[in-house]
Amino acid sequence: MVDSFIRDVPDFPKAGILFKDITPLLQDPRGLAKSIDGLADLVDPDSYDLVCGIESRGFIFGTALASKLGKGFVPIRKPGKLPWKTESESYELEYGTDTIEIHVDATALGKRFLMVDDLLATGGTMGAALTLVRRIGAEPVACAFVIELGFLPGREKLGDVPAHSLIKY
Repeated sequence: MVDSFIRDVPDFPKAGILFKDITPLLQDPRGLAKSIDGLADLVDPDSYDLVCGIESRGFIFGTALASKLGKGFVPIRKPGKLPWKTESESYELEYGTDTIEIHVDATALGKRFLMVDDLLATGGTMGAALTLVRRIGAEPVACAFVIELGFLPGREKLGDVPAHSLIKY
């Protein structure tokens, strides 16, 4: 059902790429509700304490999921966006590098995190996010994605952290 709300956009952001657009999913209340319900069913909520989402689309799904389950939410952001002391992690992109940050006091030691993002592709962003949450003393118990591009090696960057997705292409 959720996959019926995903729009294919050919040649975006460059020729030869078939972009999976979640905008129609976000615009439809049934689609959005189904995606949040689906994410809630992927991982036992008793296995984690907090939901952690990556800027920006991970915020959409992560905060809705956290609210639905009565959990707190921890944001991971681009550099310079968090107002307090941060830890940062850089990672490789197809054409360069990028960096993400988390507050150093985002959690108490030993808290268990469910990591959420909209898409698992090459795994670089989520791999860096896993490094960050471990660095601040949290334990990532699983990753949850709306979409996974299974033809790319994203899962390899996640190590031993289980990955779950609602839709796999």
